[in-house]
Amino acid sequence: MAADRIDGKAFAEKLRARVGEQAAKFEQAAGRKAGLAVVLVGEDPASQVYVRSKGKAVLAANMNGFEHRLAEDTSQEDLLALVEALNADDAVDGILVQLPLPAHLDDQAVIAAIDPDKDVDGFHIANAGRLAVGQTGFVPCTPLGCMMLLADRLGDLSGMEAVVIGRSNIVGKPMAQLLLDANATVTIAHSRTKDLAGVVRRADIVVAAVGRAEMVKADWLKPGATVIDVGINRLPAGEGEERGRLVGDVDYGPASEVASAITPVPGGVGPMTIAVLLRNTLVAAYNHAGLDQPEGL
Repeated sequence: MAADRIDGKAFAEKLRARVGEQAAKFEQAAGRKAGLAVVLVGEDPASQVYVRSKGKAVLAANMNGFEHRLAEDTSQEDLLALVEALNADDAVDGILVQLPLPAHLDDQAVIAAIDPDKDVDGFHIANAGRLAVGQTGFVPCTPLGCMMLLADRLGDLSGMEAVVIGRSNIVGKPMAQLLLDANATVTIAHSRTKDLAGVVRRADIVVAAVGRAEMVKADWLKPGATVIDVGINRLPAGEGEERGRLVGDVDYGPASEVASAITPVPGGVGPMTIAVLLRNTLVAAYNHAGLDQPEGL
């Protein structure tokens, strides 16, 4: 029996609608719109697409968007000066510096310069620390979106065995921490894990975030497992194709015959990332304005 398809696109649309409704209420209460500043340095094509889509989403959610496009050769000093100005700007509730930055810039120093209470990407070390010790802070958008999908699908995760494949600071580590906070038993697996397939096969929940196309095979999965595929990989173009198709880190077709539920690629985790960014920005706005955060965010 084929697995249920976890529709991240539909879930994200509902979340964005809730954020838009609450953003309108915030404007009434605060006398201004919530504001997100996005900083793009250079001409990276993928980053330009992401920034454009984020800008449209912000406007659609009844928020103000402040876009700052800087030249490829922008100095570290000038970029840090812009971040400091945004930290001090009362119209800006959230700050997002689009990564990757050009090679001559120190992305860690730039992230560290962002006010942690405006760090809606959740990358600042203060927010990573808050997550690690169970305090309230901003969580990276992709793992938080994954948790929303899991909670919607499974409800209480207590006692479930979860395996996160991948240990990045952006997805793997915060994902593991969120699962641990939800009382799951968590293993972080990676390229040095012995018998990776055997480790994954124990899991009730599998989160694949390694960036290797279709690496996780059907026979790696425990029958009935719930699979969250964070990977977005483009295969080489076949004959007659202008571009290769997008696939995840999980071999979707065969895996869907073993799992009980699985996210597709595209249309699974991807749409959740921007929706959670909007949610984080609105939470930052309520905090910044000293207003109580509404329920349902």
